[in-house]
Amino acid sequence: MPDKQRPVLIVGGGTFGLSTAYHLALANYTNVTVLEKGTSIPGPQSAANDINKIVRAEYIDPFYSDLALEAISEWSSNPVFQPYYHQTGYLLGVSGAAPELSRYTLSRQLNSIQKHPAWAGKISTVKTRDDIKKAAPALDGEMPGWTGYFNTFAGYAQAAGAMQALYKEIVRLGVKVELGAEISQLLYTEDNTTKKRCVGAVTMGGRTYLADSVILTLGGAIGQTLPSVGHQILAKAWALAHIQLTPEEAARLKGIPVTFMRDLGFFFEPEPGTGLMKISAEGAGYANYVDGVSVAATEEQSNFLPALAETKIRCLLREALPSLADRPLIDGHICWCADAADQNYVIDKVPGAEGLIVATGDSGHGFKMLPIAGKWIKDVLEKNGQELPRWRWKDHLDASVSDRHRSGELQDLKDVARARL
Repeated sequence: MPDKQRPVLIVGGGTFGLSTAYHLALANYTNVTVLEKGTSIPGPQSAANDINKIVRAEYIDPFYSDLALEAISEWSSNPVFQPYYHQTGYLLGVSGAAPELSRYTLSRQLNSIQKHPAWAGKISTVKTRDDIKKAAPALDGEMPGWTGYFNTFAGYAQAAGAMQALYKEIVRLGVKVELGAEISQLLYTEDNTTKKRCVGAVTMGGRTYLADSVILTLGGAIGQTLPSVGHQILAKAWALAHIQLTPEEAARLKGIPVTFMRDLGFFFEPEPGTGLMKISAEGAGYANYVDGVSVAATEEQSNFLPALAETKIRCLLREALPSLADRPLIDGHICWCADAADQNYVIDKVPGAEGLIVATGDSGHGFKMLPIAGKWIKDVLEKNGQELPRWRWKDHLDASVSDRHRSGELQDLKDVARARL
């Protein structure tokens, strides 16, 4: 068990970073510092810098279902998170034109949760347009061939709002948060046995932060700071955009379930207060290869909507909400995450570097775990390693291979055509 008064440095103020700081503070660690390169929380390039994220527990693997159910319990009851959770339900399916991979993944998810007692009485199958209208009366499109299921035990969280609330809470608990603190390098020492130890970090501004333990929670940017992570983590992005609704339109769509057609994309109810409706395009995503390794692109490079994403977004709207299908798309951009080779997180000591822990590999299913993820990272710190094989460092795996559950082909950013908005 580490000395709780010794300095702990968390590099990255995103989902894993803030959650780690929170759980360390709850466990009476008194010298915790978070370095965040952005000038606000969430930072501009954080995957959590978003108006909403899906909160659901459908997983083919029941291990993650149980973790997500624990997270939903916290979203529903913890006063830090509860104001930002909306259990609107989750309409998950495929369109009539879906490829076989999308249909197969959907069937496996449904089969998994139908066997779990947590969903007893909460799942209804969707086979016809009338079934969809029962679950989501405001969807007035033809929705040709849409099939799937409706889950009442799911919804979404207001992502940026939840992150800002957690930021305020960790500061109240005594955590120091340094904004605008992008690191230039990690600091290492070697003892007389040539064993390397990480002892802190230096920022671009030249400030040095020393620590007994350093925890890297850098999302899609992890490869730039820790090249040894290699191909087990792939920086990958997906596209999203927004539509501005009138107050009347927003009122009509208030409370609709999160609607996700696995071959097209998903959308949420309008954001309360602004009337912005977020729509995301589904697919294999985008990579940004530099010297053979994908790294998160800059904010400027990410500030565009790919043409294929616009096509999917408009198709999704045309089938579900045709009156919105031709509306201007606002703030179209791509959002980066760290995709793991096997979709399992990597939360472990870094081999060959004492005092250094990495928490990465959110693989598009990290944010919902915001209330609880920090416990897992705290455990690695206290136990000096990862006990779960699935979350260990695994540099023998390659995340650049095609996904087993997402349809389409991964595209390199330099080859992506932009939408003409």
